[in-house]
Amino acid sequence: MLTILGFVMIAAFLVLIMMKKMSPMAALVLIPALFCVLVGQGAHLGDYVLKGIGDLAPTAAMLMFAIIYFGVMIDVGLFDPIVRGILKFCKADPVRVVVGTALLAAIVSLDGDGSTTFMITVSALYPLYKRLKMSLVVMTGVAATANGVMNTLPWGGPTARAATALKLDAGDIFVPMIPALAVGLVAVFALAYVLGRRERKRLGVLTLDDTVTGTVPEKESEQVLVGAGTGATGGTPGGTRRTTGGAGTGAEDAPAAGSGEQADDDGLQVLDPQRATLRPKLYWFNAALTLALLTLLILQTLPIPVLFLIGAALALTVNFPHMKDQKARVAAHAENVLNVSGMVFAAAVFTGVLTGTGMVEHMARWLVSGVPDALGPHMGIVTGVLSIPLTYFMSNDGFYFGIVPILAEAGAAHGVAPIEIARASLVGQALHMSSPLVPAVYVLVGMAKVEFGDHTKFTVKWAALTSLVVLCAGVLFGII
Repeated sequence: MLTILGFVMIAAFLVLIMMKKMSPMAALVLIPALFCVLVGQGAHLGDYVLKGIGDLAPTAAMLMFAIIYFGVMIDVGLFDPIVRGILKFCKADPVRVVVGTALLAAIVSLDGDGSTTFMITVSALYPLYKRLKMSLVVMTGVAATANGVMNTLPWGGPTARAATALKLDAGDIFVPMIPALAVGLVAVFALAYVLGRRERKRLGVLTLDDTVTGTVPEKESEQVLVGAGTGATGGTPGGTRRTTGGAGTGAEDAPAAGSGEQADDDGLQVLDPQRATLRPKLYWFNAALTLALLTLLILQTLPIPVLFLIGAALALTVNFPHMKDQKARVAAHAENVLNVSGMVFAAAVFTGVLTGTGMVEHMARWLVSGVPDALGPHMGIVTGVLSIPLTYFMSNDGFYFGIVPILAEAGAAHGVAPIEIARASLVGQALHMSSPLVPAVYVLVGMAKVEFGDHTKFTVKWAALTSLVVLCAGVLFGII
């Protein structure tokens, strides 16, 4: 009975959040609470939840202060020279533009927020793609895939969820995966190079002086331009304007940009060179602080939550010494902080009930009985393969809180450590970032004026291939 109820609980959770009948946070709380009562253990609900909260508090703290830290770094202009440098590097060469897209998306992805990454990337490069008449789905596809690989950072979401679901340390999951993820990132740059060559072949050789073909003057190519506002979740404030443009119906691998161009939307400048929060005199301090923070994180000198707590405090104190300004910066990022940390604490109810009632144990036994003996010792690889389609067709919350614990229990029965299952579960993130269940992807296609269907048709095969590259690298390096 516990086996059936466990699967029904997970199915109900997945269906309700995928059909958007409930928010993930509400579903994580209410559905397990209901099922805890149904299995006759409602009196123990409080104990399960409090234990879960105690286990997840470090993860919530890590995410909270990581969002504040990288939000402040964007505010003060740490990434501005990087953006300008990439635009200068791109010039009018389609190969450089596409490779620059991958580079910019990967760098900005260090903040762990897909919406921010896409806002900055599209704001900087959209005008260049339009003037060069390059395929906009190439931009969205490369940006989404690069962000997907980088999304595995401990503060990006998936790693934290895996750590939360299996009660592991996020650093123990992520650090050994760095070689495999690095290979995946190299694959993204190789893909960007190939797609750039295709664009160069389609458009011909372009020069900065070739105004007939719509290239960008050098000064304009170095500009950080205004990003279009979008109504999608996580986008910049500001209105949107419907357009008949977007990705056209050209060849499958590189649809041409649409011809129904409208005037640029009104919106906020994501990297406004005149914004009041800029701190140019503190640039090298902020760069050194970020480099030191990332180095200590990789070396695991201190627990990740402690590192980000100290880093955020230093960043706020040095860049905004007045209390009023500090409060304003924290308030500016409060929505992201609340959404992410709130989700973690809500997950304490789900994981606490699933574990405390014994449902996950019964489900694991049933699952183990259906796994052929030949596959049992290879549950890490099985998990990696399954993560590619499962993280596309369901949310990260559903996969990591609903499926990964079961795979971990099944793997444990065959001698596979939960840490290996957790690492393998990150493999599918390159594809996940183009899932229709990811709000940030709507920011990407909305600002780029690309139809979601065109983006999906173009990106899925490349992102899935990138995920397979990460899995193969993980197996070759002995990580999975």
